Amino acid sequence: MSETHSSVVRETAAEQMHMDIRVDDLSNPEVIQLLREHLQSMTLHSPPESIHALDVEALRQPDVTFWSAWQDSELMGCGAIKELDPRHGEIKSMRTASSHRGKGVAARLMQHMLEEARRRCYERLSLETGSMKAFAPAHRLYARFGFRMCGPFADYVEDPYNVFMTREL
Repeated sequence: MSETHSSVVRETAAEQMHMDIRVDDLSNPEVIQLLREHLQSMTLHSPPESIHALDVEALRQPDVTFWSAWQDSELMGCGAIKELDPRHGEIKSMRTASSHRGKGVAARLMQHMLEEARRRCYERLSLETGSMKAFAPAHRLYARFGFRMCGPFADYVEDPYNVFMTREL
């Protein structure tokens, strides 16, 4: 990792908590409910044509790897990577369970997905998120991990309700 991204690996005490992050087949009702909440939340802040969150069936596609994060038997959060091509992945479906917000769950998931992207030899990892004020915590998290604003990628188009971010690995 370069000197410029060394701050990314610093962890707070909250981020050092026990968390089991595992590939998930999206069959657990708790995971499905968390994803429903995620999609519902998107509808509160963006018009339907600007929402690009994936539903359960789309997350089960072979080009997507989905992880859930657990503490004992309690679901803490989830995230996914969609492979855009052999050198470029996209972060999808980042969500922390409401009872675990502020505990470093998203940061641990992001760290895990960055490590996986490097393992896959991706050169770039990108993401799309909302532009509204409600998405400010996500913007800060992504910036903390070295993501910078960029233009639309893959099949996205410019949209005032979307923010596009990317980082080289």
